[in-house]
Amino acid sequence: QAWDIENVDATIVAEMPKLSSYIPSMRKAVSGALKVPVDRVSIKATTTDGLGFPGRGEGIAAYAVASLIGSAE
Repeated sequence: QAWDIENVDATIVAEMPKLSSYIPSMRKAVSGALKVPVDRVSIKATTTDGLGFPGRGEGIAAYAVASLIGSAE
C-alpha cells in the first residue's frame, strides 16, 4: 500500500523574528517540496512569552505532524 500526505501542520516557536509575513512563502516551499497542494499545508508561529531557550533568544523550535492516507498503487 502506498501513502499520500493528507495534510501537514507545523508550528514554529520563536521570540524573534516575527514570522507572519514569511508564512505564505514557507507554505509554498513546503508544499512544493512535498508535492502537495498548498492548501494542505498549515504553518503557524508562536512565542513562549520569554520561557525556555526560545524565549531567551537562544534558538528556534519547530513541531510538525503529517496526516497520511493510504492509496492504491
